[in-house]
Amino acid sequence: MNAINHSIPASGTGFGRAFTENFLGEAPSWYKLTIAAFLIINPILVYTTNPFFTGWVLIGEFIFTLAMALKCYPLQPGGLLAIEAVLLGMTSSDAVYHEVNENIEVILLLMFMVAGIYFMKKLLLHVFTRLLISVKSKTALSLLFCGVSAILSAFLDALTVTAVLISVAVGFYAVYHKVASNRQTQHDHDHSSDDHVVEYHRDDLDQFRAFLRSLIMHGAVGTALGGVCTLVGEPQNLLIAEKAGWNFLDFFRNMAPVTMPAFAAGLLTCILLEKTASFGYGAKLPVAVRKVLASFAQEEELKRTQNDIIELWIQGVAAVILVLALAFHVAEVGIIGLMIIVLLTAFNGVIQEARIGHAFEEALPFTALLVVFFAIVAVIHEQHLFEPVTHFVLGLEPEQQPGMLFLANGILSMISDNVFVATVYINEVKAALTAGDITREHFEKLAIAINTGTNLPSVATPNGQAAFLFLLTSALAPLIRLSYGRMVLMALPYTIVLSVVALTCVVYAI
Repeated sequence: MNAINHSIPASGTGFGRAFTENFLGEAPSWYKLTIAAFLIINPILVYTTNPFFTGWVLIGEFIFTLAMALKCYPLQPGGLLAIEAVLLGMTSSDAVYHEVNENIEVILLLMFMVAGIYFMKKLLLHVFTRLLISVKSKTALSLLFCGVSAILSAFLDALTVTAVLISVAVGFYAVYHKVASNRQTQHDHDHSSDDHVVEYHRDDLDQFRAFLRSLIMHGAVGTALGGVCTLVGEPQNLLIAEKAGWNFLDFFRNMAPVTMPAFAAGLLTCILLEKTASFGYGAKLPVAVRKVLASFAQEEELKRTQNDIIELWIQGVAAVILVLALAFHVAEVGIIGLMIIVLLTAFNGVIQEARIGHAFEEALPFTALLVVFFAIVAVIHEQHLFEPVTHFVLGLEPEQQPGMLFLANGILSMISDNVFVATVYINEVKAALTAGDITREHFEKLAIAINTGTNLPSVATPNGQAAFLFLLTSALAPLIRLSYGRMVLMALPYTIVLSVVALTCVVYAI
């Protein structure tokens, strides 16, 4: 009997330990306790305070899960918070579905376009390797990454361009990591583990990581610089253009007094950051790594077969089709991505389901995370969390409104989805125009402030732009040690410069 009684608590303890170990898996114990505390505190706050206050607490908790993305992927803890918010009545499943439905274009883009880029990686690696080897100046290379990303994002989509940057950087990293680990002959080398890295390669590997971090951050900011300029650059741009009745040229012309100075300031900032080697920038490509990449390019050239050459040509033709299809908006971006998948797999002999499935591994976890994010946005919408700010700004004198609207949109976009923020404000000012409370000229000034406010200051955090969040949660981020905090720090000089320049133009130039 004593033996039986003794076994029961032992078994209970074992179950408790197993449950604790399974909860959020390999995340640190302090992190698990923090998430558990969030889940316990939220119901108490709802019933002791009110859903409005709890909503702001929930936003802070969700941002915490994003900030700790390298400790635990935010899908699980963020998803638990979102589920709890629905159960507590802070939003509803219908409201979440509505937010997802409103953003179906972004979801389709992630599902299919990122996979399409996966099947272009040989061409991308070939082109960018040549570029990396040819351009010796780090400042010139950084400027090229920033400028080209901006130009592409003006006509394509920031997430698509970011997917290209990620694919290229992972390719570079994998090539050198295999050499640093002395695993050149192994095709299945795991470049996410440093267990086999040879000691005398470690310093070069760390410097290479810093080099890639700076290039990728310049490129990511470039997507924001270009995305704000045109009607097709960001999802909210289309919405604002529709409400304002602007075509492609109208949109570009109206935004230019703000976007062109901001673009120039962004490129100048890129140069200064590299020259001063501040805020985590300035790392040079190690000589040893350059030799490895040059050797890799030469080896690839020598062993390239007729089939490989045809594959590169097919990818090149598909890339031209992609650019033209996106530039002329022949279909939704995700549908174009699916077309690229079909073309590249059909003409390059990729017909096995397993090989096609690998292309979706990068984007689908982030797609799921984005849906969780939309659930948090649904809480913001249902609880009217931004309403006090909206009423304050629209209650100001007309001459004060553009500048304050820019600031309000910028600050809110740093913590929420910039598409959602833009939707809220453009609908408000459109309603004011329809009611005759403001003139058409004043409405256009406010529309410019909303567009630039949601696009430029939002580079401050990964929350503000889907492209930044995608980068933070991608397979690349842990490889190059790009955490939430480091991303915020590296984006800080851009945030300050772009916000100040754009705000000045909003106040004085429009």
